[in-house]
Amino acid sequence: MLPDLYFIIPGNLHTLTGGYAYDRELIAGLQSLGIRVHHITVSARYPLPDAEAEAETARLIAAIPDNAVILADGLAYGAMDNIARIEHQRLKIIALCHHPLAFESGLDTRLQSHLFKSEKAALELARAVVVTSPATARLLSNAFGVAENKITVALPGTQKQAFAPCMGHPPVLLTVATLIQRKAHDVLIDALSRLTYLDWSARFVGGDQFDPEWAAFLKKRTETLGLAERISFVGNVSDLNPEYANADVFVLPSRFEGYGMVFAEALAAGLPIVAARAGAVPDVVPETAGMLIPPDDATRLAFALHTMLTEPQQYQALRLGAQQAAASLPDWQQSAAQVADLLQTINATGQDT
Repeated sequence: MLPDLYFIIPGNLHTLTGGYAYDRELIAGLQSLGIRVHHITVSARYPLPDAEAEAETARLIAAIPDNAVILADGLAYGAMDNIARIEHQRLKIIALCHHPLAFESGLDTRLQSHLFKSEKAALELARAVVVTSPATARLLSNAFGVAENKITVALPGTQKQAFAPCMGHPPVLLTVATLIQRKAHDVLIDALSRLTYLDWSARFVGGDQFDPEWAAFLKKRTETLGLAERISFVGNVSDLNPEYANADVFVLPSRFEGYGMVFAEALAAGLPIVAARAGAVPDVVPETAGMLIPPDDATRLAFALHTMLTEPQQYQALRLGAQQAAASLPDWQQSAAQVADLLQTINATGQDT
């Protein structure tokens, strides 16, 4: 018998980020398999809830029926250790970890330590943990002590699409990421400032709502370096397919990624990739499809982009590699099926997996 699922998600489910997109697609996939999903919205203040937000979350979870199966998005669950201590025996809690909270960029040492401790405690109380990449599975096992047999890897799905023609004049460098420090737009801007002698334009697609001060800094930095005419801050885009279709290179030097759905989407469009070798990125982007450089290295990033823009033979080889990699990307039904199997196991046994 298929169990009902209570899916706890902070803030607006329709927020345009990879994590929320994963949640939306997972809900749709589970529903298509006959699982009734109860979407429970908790405060957008997570992962830094105030006392009011935490109390309201505790009330919402206390109202869930005994022995129900819970899937809690890590953006909230990593800060719900106090609630998990109260509820973990009454409810069957599964954590969904997109990436650990303490690995966000720009945190001071005290906050980083607080988030690490709260998430470690919360994960210990979960009956199972779903992650979006093998890299995150390894990280939770090595850094947080989560048992390997407790972790299920459910890769994000990717929709098939036509390959981009890659005929931009000038070449279009596409970045898709929310304007937050972890995505390292600052490193990319500095790298591009060293390539003004080449012909290119860049599109930075992504919202500024999570860190307006950082977004303002990036825009000011672009103006200071004389790049305002060549770098477009596009903002949020609900349909990314036209952006991929009109691009020539996908570039995003994130300091850390729990998976990086936009890299898979770029591969699906047949775009060669330039990225940092950080987190799960090497799991997603094969060497045949992109150039991976050390994080926070504007010099190496500039060199990789120079290669893409000036060496057509290598560019075409990587473009072909991206097209070949696109064929092996999982779809959302596979992801939902893996999670559905886990839900049934937890529901049937009530024991740790």
